[in-house]
Amino acid sequence: MSQAGGAPLAAWLAAFRVLRAWHRYEVLGLETLLQPGAKLIVAYHGRPFALDQCMLTVTLYERLGYLPHGIIHGYFGQNRVLRWFSDGLGFVTGDGPGIEAAVARGEHVLVQPGGTREGCRSFRHRYQVDWGERLGYLRLAIRHGLPIVPVAGDGVDDAYIGLNDGYALGRRLHIPGGLPLWLGLGATGLWPFALPLPVKMTQLIGEPIRRHLDEKIDPSNRAALVELHQEVRGSVQALMDGARGRKEAA
Repeated sequence: MSQAGGAPLAAWLAAFRVLRAWHRYEVLGLETLLQPGAKLIVAYHGRPFALDQCMLTVTLYERLGYLPHGIIHGYFGQNRVLRWFSDGLGFVTGDGPGIEAAVARGEHVLVQPGGTREGCRSFRHRYQVDWGERLGYLRLAIRHGLPIVPVAGDGVDDAYIGLNDGYALGRRLHIPGGLPLWLGLGATGLWPFALPLPVKMTQLIGEPIRRHLDEKIDPSNRAALVELHQEVRGSVQALMDGARGRKEAA
């Protein structure tokens, strides 16, 4: 994994600093991620591009001097231009030596287990964690000795109005690279050519989960992983419900 820098980093920082203002972005509990030591940030995937997580990476860059190493869709590794861009950000498409090196430097890793399945749904399905039984992130946390930090927020499913289930449609039509085929409406038209709606985004960062480290859970023990998965998923859902409750009480 190369260190982030160059044109991709400059473009990323500029774009998401603008969007922080556009969405009046607020993050609560950031101090958890400012403490020393690498952590696995496990987050809800808002639609369609996890804008809140992108804004979080910029906020952490300003405080820590690096972008968290996001694990992103595998298609980014197959396309030369996208690979150049993601390499410039220090993002990866899976576990490997780069993640090991980042953890050794004490740098955070960011994953969204729901991926496009969660982020490219219709307006009928909002603010509900949908990870299935994707357990790879837990094995990664155990392998690298990473505490798990749950993250979710409010406003993240309101930036665009989803018109269809893009993940299901992409699979049905066998879109190359496993990409979704999603339609969404933003402030100025159809995504991806439209600005997002100017909704306020408030993000909550939870307390680290360490049970998998304290109890030394065996990564081959599927039953134990599923139990831990339910705990992490529940923590993320509770944060999201809490963030939305704050807005309704305001």
